[in-house]
Amino acid sequence: MKSITITGSKRESVGKKATKALRNAGKVPCVLYGGEKPLHFSADEPAFKHLVYTPNAHTAVIEIEGGDKFDAVLQDIQFHPVTDAILHIDFYQLFADKEVTMDIPVRLVGNSPGVRNGGRLLFRKRKLAIKALPAKLPDFFDVDISKLKIGGTIAVETLLNSDFTILHPDSTAVVQVKAARNAVVVDDDEEEGEEGAAEASTEEAAAE
Repeated sequence: MKSITITGSKRESVGKKATKALRNAGKVPCVLYGGEKPLHFSADEPAFKHLVYTPNAHTAVIEIEGGDKFDAVLQDIQFHPVTDAILHIDFYQLFADKEVTMDIPVRLVGNSPGVRNGGRLLFRKRKLAIKALPAKLPDFFDVDISKLKIGGTIAVETLLNSDFTILHPDSTAVVQVKAARNAVVVDDDEEEGEEGAAEASTEEAAAE
């Protein structure tokens, strides 16, 4: 999984007055948990752009002035209720031998025949929570919908992998195609017949 580097400075004071001063200076107060003791630090708000404002999942490398470096994952974030500015971020330190829980985005691949026939695509789970060792964290789940017909469902059970544990029931629907008023239900034989007819038409056109 791709990592975003955040360069910050240790916070000498964690009081309200010091925190307000940091925000006024365009910095974000942060805390790194999971180690021997919490590490309080701050970093410039633009440094979090590619970590926070993205649909993708990334880990972070936190570099503290002075040479300390920590692998981490974003655990919690607070935004200003009016301006949406980042007010505070909690990170959790990663260790190679300790599993971590993380939300992984789902990407749909291909075109659904059910949608082509008028069905309605329902993307039920755009992210899936998993538990894995840091080295086993996937960047995303690719879900192939090229065979998803009207009434069909792709569930979590099709995505199971020994590298990680998906923290949803196996029967949880990830993506479905529901019938719509103008939907046309086509069975396998009809689809094969249509494909054969299309191929024959193509061959005849080529011959002419």
